[in-house]
This record gives sequence, structure tokens and C-alpha cells, in this order.
Amino acid sequence: MLYGILAATTALLLAALLAALFRGPGLRVRAFDRRRQRPVPLLGGAAVVLATCAVVGTCTWTGVAPLGGGVGRLLVAGAGVALLGLVADVWRLRVRVLVAGTAIAAACVVPYDETGVPAGTLAVGWTVFVALAFRSLDHADGLAGTVGVVTAFGVAACAAADLMDGLAVLLSVLAAALTGFLMHNWHPARIGLGACGSLFAGFLLASSAVFTRAGYGTWSSSGVLFALTAVGSADVALVVLSRRTAKRSLLRAGPDHLAHRLRRLGLTPQGATVLLGLGAFSGVLVGVLAHTGWADEENVLWVAGGALLVVLLLLRVPVYGARRVVSSQVRAQLRVRSG
Repeated sequence: MLYGILAATTALLLAALLAALFRGPGLRVRAFDRRRQRPVPLLGGAAVVLATCAVVGTCTWTGVAPLGGGVGRLLVAGAGVALLGLVADVWRLRVRVLVAGTAIAAACVVPYDETGVPAGTLAVGWTVFVALAFRSLDHADGLAGTVGVVTAFGVAACAAADLMDGLAVLLSVLAAALTGFLMHNWHPARIGLGACGSLFAGFLLASSAVFTRAGYGTWSSSGVLFALTAVGSADVALVVLSRRTAKRSLLRAGPDHLAHRLRRLGLTPQGATVLLGLGAFSGVLVGVLAHTGWADEENVLWVAGGALLVVLLLLRVPVYGARRVVSSQVRAQLRVRSG
């Protein structure tokens, strides 16, 4: 217990320190979020990855908290996904390259001997989906980090319940590293997570959740896995439905994510992040209770129904063309005044 607290504290402080140090280099190499009005460097994810790998590697090397072969392979695969994301942050990569790289990494860590090939193939697709969903959540200050911390603790609880101590240590360290990063990412953010950190966190969380549900029924596992990642899934569903309805390209960025729409309803940036964090906590709580047997697995249907309701309600919030309408009104007023 004492070693676990020490490892988590070290990861938190190391991630906070590295995030502060990486802000300047991120600006110099122009690796910043181009969707924002002010430059926010994207090397915060590198800080999370380095802190997580350094602390977990040290614990394994010293024998304090050995991960085990399967979990160690998962961390190595996650580091590979993070490296691919870092390249995307600095030089830009097509989405299909990120999808292919993440799928290859996921295919290398899925425990097919316990899941079987058909369910393992589905697990690979689901891991890629969650990794990209976490990248999608990186659209608002503090959101991806907050949801990542909540989800990491939830999946760690599932792993601990199944006596997967190495996996629980890995997830606890990841949660601590994300918390240290959040010290610099809370609104107004001074550094962002980027594809490096968001893909890394999403990949580790999804793969770890697959590990904890290996050997359980496919349908029941699908419900628990969805509950653990309900906010990310809802964000992707909202964006896809919104852009399809508006006949926009799915790859064309826009202010149409969960936090964007909550902001249009009057919430502050901090308020939107806290509200979505509470939503993530609710889903994770149901998923953990269902996994440990403290609640019926049918309760995940409430999470699915709640996520669907949120998507349908927020879909009615107008997000496209709002700035253009305002600009037209301003130009019309200027013409009247000049006339």
C-alpha cells in the first residue's frame, strides 16, 4: 500500500514538472492546437507518457510492483501508440494512419486465449474506438484528463477485484500522471494533451478493461465496457450524427462536441468539464458495480439510455453557422451606421 502511494505521488509530481518544462519546446516546434484562438502546445501528453513509463518501469525493475508479461506488453504497445501520436502532433498524420497503428498495437495485446478470436477481433475494434474517442475528448480544457482519471480509477478497481495487481498499479500510476498534467491543463490551459497523450490514455484504458473482462460473456462484457467509457462514446456519437445530419465531412473539425454544446447552453468551461466528469463517474460507477457483482449487469442499460438521451438533446443545440450569422449581423449594423 505504501509503495503504491509513493509510486502514484511520484508520477503526479513528475508529470506536473515535465508538463511545465515541455511548454516552451512545444511552442518552438509549433506543436500546438490550431483550433484555438491562442496557442496551446500539445506536448503535455509526452509528459504523461514519460511519467507513467518511468514510474512503472522503476517499480518493475526494482521488484516493488512487477507488472507481469501481459501487462508489460500492454505498456510497450501503449508507448508505441503514444509515439505515433507524437508524430501526429508535430508533423500531422492522416487519421487512417493513426487508426492502423492503434489497431496493430491492440491486436498485439488482446488475450485471444481467453476471449477467443471473434471476440478478440471485436476487442481490437473497440480499443481503437476508445483511443480515438479520447482524442476527440481533447477539445476542451481539462476534459480528456478528467475523464481519463475517473476511468483509470474505475478500471483499476475492476482489476483489483480480480486480483490483477500489476494492472491495478499501472492504471493508478496513469491516473496520477493525468492528475499532474491537469495542474497545467485546467482552464485556461497552458498545455494540451495532444494525440500523444490522448491515444496513450485511451489505448491503455481500453486494453486494460478488455483484460479485466476476458473470460466473461461477450454481451455482458460489452455493456460493462460501454459503461466505463460512456462519455467518450457519447461524444463520438454526437459528432457523427451532427455532421451527417448537416452533410459535413466527418473529418472536418467543428465546435460540435459535448463541451462545445454545453458552453452554448451557458455553462462555463470549468462547469462543462465538471459536469461531464460527473457523467463519466456515474457510468464508471455502474460499470464497476456490475463487474464486481454488486449490481445487476442490466443496470448498464440505464447508462446507455442516459447517454442516448444526452446525445439527442444536445443534437438540437445549433452549432454550425452561428459565427457566420453573428458576423453578418455585425456587418449589417456597420453599414447602417456608416450610411
